[in-house]
Amino acid sequence: MNSRIKNGVHPECHAGQAMDNTYPSPPTDAQNAPTSAAESPLADLAILQKELAAQKEHCLRLAADFDNFKKRTRRDSDRQAAAEKESFIRDLLPVLDNLERALASKQSASSEQLHQGVEITLQELGRLLHRHGIAAVEDVGCPFDPHRHEAVSVRHDRSQPDHSVLEVIQHGYCRGDKVFRPAKVIVNDLGHSPERF
Repeated sequence: MNSRIKNGVHPECHAGQAMDNTYPSPPTDAQNAPTSAAESPLADLAILQKELAAQKEHCLRLAADFDNFKKRTRRDSDRQAAAEKESFIRDLLPVLDNLERALASKQSASSEQLHQGVEITLQELGRLLHRHGIAAVEDVGCPFDPHRHEAVSVRHDRSQPDHSVLEVIQHGYCRGDKVFRPAKVIVNDLGHSPERF
């Protein structure tokens, strides 16, 4: 063996340098950077696609749940409306029975008795409407309100305030604060001479 190699100096090495018997070191992170940089966006894209698919599925589930909720609410509302109508009709039947009895007894009843029977039936109908939240409105003497009244005629009465309701031709009905049916009324109009009416 060559003495120069034996002493640790390789013939191709410069004089004074010792021979390096170690293996080459593995590539550093800086050397791997181009490969990692190329793989990182692909990995991020795959994660984002998975998240997007999950969000789409979540939105579809929410839309289906909301659609079911709307259908269920509509069904419940229809059932409630049908139950309220049925309740109203049940309450109305005794009133119809009374009217039928009054008509059946018209041969033997006097006009006074018939009048009393109709009056009692009318009161019963008023109570029925009241139970269902509908009340007749007494408007005589009140100021004319186009939201609550329908003027069918005018009169000239100096003893009453201008634009007040003098007479109700057809009663109005309210359900709470909401006008169910406006009243048909005659309104006082002091702006015109009585000759014009």
